[in-house]
Amino acid sequence: MDVTLDFERPVVDLRRRIDGLRQVQADQRVDLSASIRSLEEQAELLQRQIFQGLTPWQRTQLSRHPRRPYTLDYVAGWLQDWTELHGDRAGQDDQAIVTGVGSFGGRRVALIGHQKGRNTKENMLRNFGMARPAGYRKALRVMELANRFGLPILTLIDTPGAYPGVDAEAQGQSEAIARNLLEMATFGVPMVSCVIGEGGSGGALAIGMGNRVVMLEHAVYSVISPEGCAAILWNDRAQASRAAEALKITAQDCLALSVVDEVVEEAPGGAHRNPEATVAALGAAVERQLAALDGLDADAVRDDRYRRFRRLGALAPPNG
Repeated sequence: MDVTLDFERPVVDLRRRIDGLRQVQADQRVDLSASIRSLEEQAELLQRQIFQGLTPWQRTQLSRHPRRPYTLDYVAGWLQDWTELHGDRAGQDDQAIVTGVGSFGGRRVALIGHQKGRNTKENMLRNFGMARPAGYRKALRVMELANRFGLPILTLIDTPGAYPGVDAEAQGQSEAIARNLLEMATFGVPMVSCVIGEGGSGGALAIGMGNRVVMLEHAVYSVISPEGCAAILWNDRAQASRAAEALKITAQDCLALSVVDEVVEEAPGGAHRNPEATVAALGAAVERQLAALDGLDADAVRDDRYRRFRRLGALAPPNG
């Protein structure tokens, strides 16, 4: 799927011209290297200018780009000896969440992440990354397994939110999310959570209670989608860009508010332009965060997590 966002189009058009010149150079055996080099410099400069001034809504669009790396791409780039674990042990296996164990940087870990699809068939299977209660119960089962055997837990967050359908509510969606939050708070193993695309509401938090939370440069993390917020506040989903500005959902906002602990640069032009480089960069950040938690016993890990979340939203006392 070749998707070009509106604000990317000037750069994409320039790169197509460059590809055309390269083809002419190869076919006609003429030297167009000077022209190609000049256009490449223009494209790089234009890309830097565009991406330095992205609005929150444009970053939201980037976070949803269908060519961004998804959880299984990180699994392929990070883990050796990957074994996927299926099912919630209550009769269901929600494909919107992937869980399993493997070796990461020389240590055994458990990995849990939302998984979207890249085409209609995959998105129907994965429900666009929106998990039902069975998905969160599967995630909890694997996290509890990791805690029992002393495995660090990595979670990858990329969902518009928990699935809001009637069937999900009837099956206990809110209870499943609340249960995950309660149990994650008790784990004595290090947990690093990464926002790799959309971090939407309780659907994100249900696997996001890490000792450290890392966020990609063009990811977003929000209590509600900009469209949902706009529909509530102004009765007009077309006001999504206005809502995105007000919600403070970008990685830069989240870092300033201490909602996340580190922002990882994506490949130039966004993660979808060079998924392999972005996967490697985030992997290096996760290794750093895990190394910082090495040597902590179970009580210290729990205390570290408790103190991290207690700091969120702290207000300074009024003057006087």
